[in-house]
Amino acid sequence: MSSLASQGAAPQGDRLRVDLLTKEFPPEVYGGAGVHAGELAKALRPLVDLRVHCFGEPRGEAGVTAYQEPELAAGANAALRTLGVNVEMAARTAGTDLVHSHTWYANAAGRLAQLVHGVPHVVTTHSLEPLRPWKAEQLGGGYALSSQVERDAVENADAVIAVSRQMREDVLCSYPGVDPGRVHVVHNGIDTTVQRPDHGTAALERHGIDPDRPIVLFVGRVTRQKGLPQLLRAAFAFDPSAQLVLCCGQPDTPRIAAETAALVDELSAVRDGVFRIDGMLDPVSLRQLLTHAQVFVCPSLYEPMGIVNLEAMACGTAVVATATGGIPEVVADGTTGLLVPIEQERDGSGTPLDPERFAADFATAVNRLLGDASLAAKMGAAGRTRAEERFGWEQAARSTHAVYRAVLDR
Repeated sequence: MSSLASQGAAPQGDRLRVDLLTKEFPPEVYGGAGVHAGELAKALRPLVDLRVHCFGEPRGEAGVTAYQEPELAAGANAALRTLGVNVEMAARTAGTDLVHSHTWYANAAGRLAQLVHGVPHVVTTHSLEPLRPWKAEQLGGGYALSSQVERDAVENADAVIAVSRQMREDVLCSYPGVDPGRVHVVHNGIDTTVQRPDHGTAALERHGIDPDRPIVLFVGRVTRQKGLPQLLRAAFAFDPSAQLVLCCGQPDTPRIAAETAALVDELSAVRDGVFRIDGMLDPVSLRQLLTHAQVFVCPSLYEPMGIVNLEAMACGTAVVATATGGIPEVVADGTTGLLVPIEQERDGSGTPLDPERFAADFATAVNRLLGDASLAAKMGAAGRTRAEERFGWEQAARSTHAVYRAVLDR
């Protein structure tokens, strides 16, 4: 059932052994949780004897074990294949001091290891299933399963790490039985030696984007969470001199894919300079697009923190983002960008109560920075400084290690 890249690194003296459990791990990364897992692992290795368990093809990296999903009966829900991987992951954590899982995709492995091996389980919450009800549209019965897996893991975890203060509040609201003393905040980080301004133009030239014309840039998955339909509706009011570049990940469902495609077509019919780039960007292309953008936009309806905003800031780009979730902890309103207020449904969907007003307010904020290049540049420079000074992965690793020690010392 598994495809093993490594049987795990040899023990390193008396150092704490930690098994990190994650679906995504480089190079198979499609979202912020995967970026987090890869970067945190690099920063943790000097502190602990780290073993990584992930999904996908074999990795060539020592101490990293990859697992293929099992073959099940035709038509079986994909969530069941995820559980199959989790069972094997849990079996291979025998001998560890502590397991640390990321997202529901690996939470069951952590919970099983906690029960079978009698070791502490730390959970990092990158998002919460109760606050993503649209996943029922994507996963069917798999959403009920993912919700139960997350609930069991979080409610029984020895410690929960939230990636923002707002996420901590969401954890305690969604799972009121969790002891607040066991929920810790460790912000996502950014490697500013990798994410940095890159003034090359190869990525722009490859897609026909004019480097001498203002660019509004979106990077994210095509999912309800990321607010892409709301952005596209706002874009009808963007300054027509600007280009809109949409870097779109895999759509969650055919329905959101069709809705997005129709809005892009409708927008393209009334203005030029609309570009859609599908699939994951390579790091160089991402840096170049971020660097050349006058405005980076994050219209998310649900965003526990948003590493992509840090990536934009590290490249010296001003950000316009929704004032929701953990975004205000990253984007300093009026200093590194502009936050757009939003009133949202309280059903967990994040739907704007007044979608027309939200779209209009978002367009106003974007146009403010498009109309004042010096202000956008000033905010971009401040964003770079903020990313360097406050969001390093080394600090995140030290804080995470402190959580491990606290759990083991109890």
